[in-house]
Amino acid sequence: MNYGLSEELAAIRQTARQFARERLLPAYQETERQGRLDRAVVREMGALGFIGTNQAERHGGAGLDYLTQGLICEEVGAGDFNYAYVPLAGTLVADMLVQGGRPAVIDTWVPRICSGEALPALGLTEPEVGSDAGHLRTRAERDGHDFIINGEKASISLSDQADVVALFARTNGDDPGPRGVSAFLMPLDVPGVSRTRVRDLGSHAVGRGSLFFEDARVPAEHMIGDENKGFSQVMVGFDFSRALIGLMCIGAAQASVDETWSYVSERKAFGSPIVRFEGVSFPLAEAETMLEAARQLCYKTLWLRDAGQKHTSEAAMCKWWPPKLAFEIIKECILLHGHGGYSHDYPHQQRLRDVLGLQIGDGTAQIMKLIIAREKAGRAAVPY
Repeated sequence: MNYGLSEELAAIRQTARQFARERLLPAYQETERQGRLDRAVVREMGALGFIGTNQAERHGGAGLDYLTQGLICEEVGAGDFNYAYVPLAGTLVADMLVQGGRPAVIDTWVPRICSGEALPALGLTEPEVGSDAGHLRTRAERDGHDFIINGEKASISLSDQADVVALFARTNGDDPGPRGVSAFLMPLDVPGVSRTRVRDLGSHAVGRGSLFFEDARVPAEHMIGDENKGFSQVMVGFDFSRALIGLMCIGAAQASVDETWSYVSERKAFGSPIVRFEGVSFPLAEAETMLEAARQLCYKTLWLRDAGQKHTSEAAMCKWWPPKLAFEIIKECILLHGHGGYSHDYPHQQRLRDVLGLQIGDGTAQIMKLIIAREKAGRAAVPY
């Protein structure tokens, strides 16, 4: 693994860093108050090549690798954690389509996603089905050249802002397990679709809620992968999205650490900058060490994917550890700011709330550890 960045990759990261610091960070707290992503900003991200970076140029991407997409997510997460959901969801859904979609659907939707014209969501979780995603209740029944969708998807990020959803539904009622599940790219402006939004602790600009489908039609050609095999064919995409989640959280925590270094270098107590006190500087030194370790874990995972090597275990590590680590580090930054850190005057409290959500979304730490155990010990480690 080459730890150096090419000139091209370094330039892309610098562009993302500048955009995050100059365009996103100054409005981070205001965007939360507005409670929505600015679609003009999303389109700017698309124009800069931040979404679906790994897709071919003919599909609107840049033809680069997964590691590049990870670096972009990390930098965007340092500016505004909420906007990092855009390359996360966009890259995941675009990848699903290119690998398993029909050509006409790919040509229609992937360029729109990569340009930021279309916001996608992932429709997997249901009210009583989270990590046990093989037992979905939402149904898709064939009707001529269409499928008719009935059911509810819950806890969906971008629920009331997305234009399209990668929807998982049961197409084989005789098979209650994952072998009876298919995936579809479902436009959300069709009759029979309604949406709600819940009031969350964090990630207000992204939002989370339910999607309801009542006799909603989707063309059969919008199926992703083979019928009744969508779960196994499409779910492999999560092995890279989990690394992107880890890097989003690392970016947010690094921003708080950088800001805290500046604060403690200027803040004085007992006649000296408080950074001179080991009780202040040592926690930040530890944070830098742990963030670097977590960052390299995520980079390695994406490097393995680019190299075509197995990385399921590493991806699960990226999903459970960096979000937890980021939360703990941001909390420490709040404490090092004293009473001011507990206020809304600084963005740390918002980052704390935002990263907490990704200790839950896309699989909890417990589920990730089960995946790691299964990868290391085989089926003997699976409790079900």
